[in-house]
Amino acid sequence: MGVGTKLQGAERTAANRDGNAESRWCLDRIVAELRTSRDITHNIWQDGPARRAPSRDALETVLNGLIEALFPRHYGRSDLDTENIDYFVGNTLNVALNALLEQVQRGSLFVADGLSSDQALQDAIELTRTFASTLPETRGVLVSDLRAAFVGDPAARSFPEILIGYPGMLAVIHHRIAHVLHRMGATLVARLIAEIAHTKTGIDIHPGASIGASFFVDHGTGVVIGETAVIGERVRIYQAVTLGARHFPTDREGKVIKGTARHPVVEDDVIIYAGATILGRIVIGRGSTIGGNVWLTENVPPNSFVTQATVRSKLAAR
Repeated sequence: MGVGTKLQGAERTAANRDGNAESRWCLDRIVAELRTSRDITHNIWQDGPARRAPSRDALETVLNGLIEALFPRHYGRSDLDTENIDYFVGNTLNVALNALLEQVQRGSLFVADGLSSDQALQDAIELTRTFASTLPETRGVLVSDLRAAFVGDPAARSFPEILIGYPGMLAVIHHRIAHVLHRMGATLVARLIAEIAHTKTGIDIHPGASIGASFFVDHGTGVVIGETAVIGERVRIYQAVTLGARHFPTDREGKVIKGTARHPVVEDDVIIYAGATILGRIVIGRGSTIGGNVWLTENVPPNSFVTQATVRSKLAAR
């Protein structure tokens, strides 16, 4: 076989591989049907110009910067000292906040109708500035969470071990940041931050959940905390705990009513052991202990022990 014949054969193979791809996969028909689904049959897009969604990759970089600024000697650089640490924190924060600003603006434009780009930018600047001002307070709460983990886990040997090695601590750091953004109205960005934490740790905390100081999630895999849950101070929970909704109220047309208080209230100094499922807008009274694998849909008085079989008062047991 000559060189020319070989070249012709190679060209024919390439044509069969590339040139006939459209007919091989019936792309004209599939693309047309997808257009019909996208534009008519199953249209979920809002009216108006195309919008860019916030980027999870960009938000993950933002989070890394914020966490480095909050705990620079643990997540930042080991060579920082009193002369250069403030410069590192300032520069890291500046980069992270500018990147956050863009994601907040994207989030506003992506979900809002009729909002101009200029207005979204101004709103995002103000929101990001306000968010930045809360970071010292957020760090203080996170240190209380860190101390709670150290006290609550006999296996913990040091603060650095917990801060950089415990998935529960990482999830709480993400939640504290996401909750502030959610409260300020950056709900889409906050939700993406929560999902980043969920992906990394297996702990699913909705950014709307309100959680008091000194909160400790031990082990943590499979923990789910719903949007309207309210958790007091010094609460400890273990793996596979669910603070969920029992049912979803609907309107006269059968549509789910959004934003109703449907998740539990857990008061101060409560311990919830592994596998417990607590559903509905019920109250777990202060100082109670909920045993493993318990299913709860009713209020629990303060200072109670709850097991799979019984509910009894701690005070009566003394």
